[in-house]
Amino acid sequence: MKNYFEKQFELRFFEMNEFGEASATTMLMLLEETAADHCHSIQYSLYDLFAENVGWVLLSGVMEMYRYPKYKEKITIRTWLSSYSLIKGFRENVIYDEQGEIIGKSRGLWVFFDIAKRRPIQIFENIKERWSSDPTLCLEHNISKKLEVLDVANFSKKFKVNRFDTDMNEHVNNIRYLQWLMESLPKEIVDHYYLIKIDGRFITEALYDDTIISLSKGHVEHSFIHSVKIQGSNKVCATAQTFWRKR
Repeated sequence: MKNYFEKQFELRFFEMNEFGEASATTMLMLLEETAADHCHSIQYSLYDLFAENVGWVLLSGVMEMYRYPKYKEKITIRTWLSSYSLIKGFRENVIYDEQGEIIGKSRGLWVFFDIAKRRPIQIFENIKERWSSDPTLCLEHNISKKLEVLDVANFSKKFKVNRFDTDMNEHVNNIRYLQWLMESLPKEIVDHYYLIKIDGRFITEALYDDTIISLSKGHVEHSFIHSVKIQGSNKVCATAQTFWRKR
């Protein structure tokens, strides 16, 4: 395999849950940090891009975790681009423990985005040339397929979009959606199960001061369907399906 980038992390105390394991949101943040460093490694850091009013926005993604790393454990995330279109790229990720065992995988579809005009633009040729690509897929999973939108839910919760919920592109960070949908899950699931897979789609931007409704409905055993909507409109911000395993 070629044209990949690796970054090592040592798990810190504030990244742990009550079981002394990295949380699902921690793993998503580390995946984002690795992607950001991959940008920096080719002299197109997110700040360099922001200075030109452009950036990357996640359209869809899936993460599977076989186990979660513990406090002080070292992990390595390997990332690469498997393919490009004119405006989008598929990013693959594999998470290794210190013994070189695979403990998780993730893939995402990212779009290159004009921040000022709020629309996709063509990926810079220099970025494609410097990153190059490798056609290897980490997961055989169609992350372009649409997911069900909920109109009726078993569980729901409302949130206000605050300033700290938004990122440098002035839209709600995708990790925040995971936190919101988990807040609408029954306590029994959050307390006694752990997330083994999340499959998500990001559809419409949520902005500062919007009121968000997080909806969840039980699906097949130990899985849930989720929708995140903007109150007072028909706008769906995100859809997802999560899968859980008993501790």
